[in-house]
Amino acid sequence: MMLETQVVVSPTPHIKDALSTEKAMKLVFLALLPATLFSFWNFGFKALSLVLVSIAACILTEYLIQKALKKQVTIKDGSAALTGLLLALTVTPELPVWMIIIGAVVAIGLGKHIFGGLGHNPFNPALIGRAFLMASWPVAMTTWSWPGQTVNWAGDKADAIAGATVLNLAKMGTLQSLQLKVPYWNLLWGNISGSLGETSALLLLLGGLFLIVKGIVDWRIPGAYLGTVIVLSFVFQKDPVFQLLAGGLFLGAFFMATDWVTSPVTKKGRIYFGIGCGVLTMLIRLFGGYPEGVCYSILIMNAFTPLLDRLTLPQRFGEVKTGA
Repeated sequence: MMLETQVVVSPTPHIKDALSTEKAMKLVFLALLPATLFSFWNFGFKALSLVLVSIAACILTEYLIQKALKKQVTIKDGSAALTGLLLALTVTPELPVWMIIIGAVVAIGLGKHIFGGLGHNPFNPALIGRAFLMASWPVAMTTWSWPGQTVNWAGDKADAIAGATVLNLAKMGTLQSLQLKVPYWNLLWGNISGSLGETSALLLLLGGLFLIVKGIVDWRIPGAYLGTVIVLSFVFQKDPVFQLLAGGLFLGAFFMATDWVTSPVTKKGRIYFGIGCGVLTMLIRLFGGYPEGVCYSILIMNAFTPLLDRLTLPQRFGEVKTGA
C-alpha cells in the first residue's frame, strides 16, 4: 500500500533520459526556425505579425485557463508557444490577425484543455485550430498571395493579388489544361503561394531530419507517411515529386503527425499511423472537395491512435489469454 502511494505515473508524453518536455519543445522550435524565418522573407511583415500574435494568444489562453481552473501554470514548458507557431505556419499570409487569435483560443481551449491539458488531448491542438478556421472562414483560409506581395495589418487584400496554390491548380486541372509545369526547384525552395510554413519543402525536410537525428521524432511515421504518398502517386498516375513537395505534406509528416500525445507509442502502430495518414491525404487530394488533405488525415488518424496502440502493444509476460 505504501508503494502505491509513492508511485505516480504522469500522463504522456513520457520523455526518457535527460530530455524534458521543455527541452524537446525548444528543439522543435529550432527545427522550425529556418522555415519560419523564410516565411518572413517570403511574405513580409504580415507573416511576422501572424506568428507572433498566434504564439502570444496561445500562451495567454493557456495561462488564463490554468489560472481559472486553479491548476499549475505550465506556459514555461513551451507547448502552448509551439502550438501557436504550428497554427500560424498552417494559415495563409492573407489571414486577418483577429482570426488567428480565435484559432489560437480554439486550439488551446477546445483542442487541449477541454480534454484535461497536455498529455490528455486526443487530437493535435494546432490542427484543431486550423480545422475550426477552415470551417468558419473558408474564403479567408483559401485566399493566397505569391511571395513578395504586400498586405496590411488589418488583412485587407487591396495591395495583394490573390492566387491559387499549385495544389488548387492541379485539382482544377489548370496546370494540365494550360500545359504548365511548376519547376521542382520552386516547390523545393518555396517560391510558390501557400501557407506561411508550407512553401519551403527543403527547409522543412532539413528540420525534420534534425529532429530524427536528435531522437525527438521517430522516423517511422514520416517515413510511412511519405512512402505511402509516393506509392499511391504511382498507382493513380500522378507525379510523385509534385505530390511530395506541393502543399503541407512535409510540415504535417514531420511536425504534426509525430506529436507524442496524439500518435501511437508502438513501432508497428506508428507505421500503420503513417500509412493511414498517407492514404487519407491522397484520397482527399484526388477525390475530395478540398485540394489538400494533410490536416484532416492527421486528425482522423489521431482518433485511431488508441486502437492502434491496443492492437500493436506486445503481450505482457505472464499474461494469460482467456478464451470466449
